[in-house]
Amino acid sequence: MLEIKQLTVAIEGKEILQDVNLKIGVGETHVLFGPNGSGKTTLLMAIMGFPRYQVTKGNVIFKGKDITGLPLDERARLGIGMSFQRPPVVRGVKTRDMLSAALGEKGDGEIIDSLAKRTNLSEFLDRDINYGFSGGEIKRSELMQLLAQRPGLVLLDEPESGVDLVNIALIGNLINELLEKECPMRFRKCTGLIITHTGHILDYVNAHTGYVMIDGRIICKGDPREMLTSIKERGYEECARCIR
Repeated sequence: MLEIKQLTVAIEGKEILQDVNLKIGVGETHVLFGPNGSGKTTLLMAIMGFPRYQVTKGNVIFKGKDITGLPLDERARLGIGMSFQRPPVVRGVKTRDMLSAALGEKGDGEIIDSLAKRTNLSEFLDRDINYGFSGGEIKRSELMQLLAQRPGLVLLDEPESGVDLVNIALIGNLINELLEKECPMRFRKCTGLIITHTGHILDYVNAHTGYVMIDGRIICKGDPREMLTSIKERGYEECARCIR
C-alpha cells in the first residue's frame, strides 16, 4: 500500500527528515514512536503532500504509483486520508457539509446521521467544523470525516493527544472500525500509519510493526509493544544512545 524510499524532506531550506525508509502492506497498521520534534508529523505531512514540506530526495509510492510530485488534493482522491494532531477551526463550513462532501454520491442524510450517532456527535452536525469543540470532540470529528471518506491509507497524527480517559476508548473503537480490525487480515483494505509520543493508543489499537524516529531518521524497527515497554522503562534517550 505504501513504500517510502530514501525520503529526505526540508521546511524552508532546513532539513527535517533524512533518508527515511518504510513499507506498509495492505491491511497492516504500523506505528511510529519518537520524542517531540523528531520529525514524525513532518513525515505524515510529506506523505499527504502539503507543499510546505519539500521532498529534496527520495520517493513516496502509493499502491505501486510514484506520487512524490502529486498535489495534496490528487493524493486524497487516490485514497489517502489524514487525522491531524491540531486540526484548524473552519468557520462558515458546517460539519454536516464536510461529511456530505467526503461521502460524495453516498452522502444522504441517513448515512450522515448514522456516522454522527456512532461518533457521539449528533448535536455537532450543524456547527462550524471544530468551532468550540473540546479536544476529544475534535478527534472524534476527524475520525467521523475519515469514516465518511473511507481512504485506503489512513495517517493518524497522535490520535490520543488531548483526549481524556472517557473519550480515548471511543477513539480507539473508531480507529479499529476505520482500519477494519474486525475483519480477518486478508480481507482488510484499509492500511494505517499512526504516530505517537506516549504510545497510549496501543492500549486500544493493535499494530503490526513499530518504528522509532530520532532527529529525522528511523533508527529501529520491531515489535511495537516491545518497543513501547523499552521506551517506558528507559526513555527515548536510550534510543538516542543506540544510534550514538
